[in-house]
Amino acid sequence: MSRNSKELEGITLLGNQNVKYEYSYTPEVLEVFENKHIENDYWVKFNCPEFTTLCPMTGQPDFATIYIKYIPDVKMVESKSLKLYLLSFRNQGDFHEDVVNIIMKDLIKLMQPRYIEVWGKFLPRGGISIDPYCNYGKPDTKYETLAWHRMQEHDLHSLEKIDNR
Repeated sequence: MSRNSKELEGITLLGNQNVKYEYSYTPEVLEVFENKHIENDYWVKFNCPEFTTLCPMTGQPDFATIYIKYIPDVKMVESKSLKLYLLSFRNQGDFHEDVVNIIMKDLIKLMQPRYIEVWGKFLPRGGISIDPYCNYGKPDTKYETLAWHRMQEHDLHSLEKIDNR
């Protein structure tokens, strides 16, 4: 089944060979498309094992795997634009906890998902790793309850498997 031009309206980066790569925070690069299965609840998960940002104090690079999981509503994030957006953190100086919250808030503003969570698993620096997690569920819906439940249960029942360090 091929996509018609109406479905691809607003998607400018996918298939574009002349993309300009930004290395400073650029949320404007994010693009969306319509969820064709709005009647279904389903998960979309992105793993970015080569995420980099800068320590705001030392300017040294911080490396992480960023996990983004969401249940879409009307709009979905286009994956190439997400890749370019995540790349735009390369020269941004933010603490690890700020990074995951900025990513989540930008994606909420863009898509208004039913539910979203962002988890950063950062490589150790100075002998310690930091793995911040944040989530959001649409207020006054079952997704708000889901967010609270997942926050309470986050990383509680499984032995953590660190696959990026």
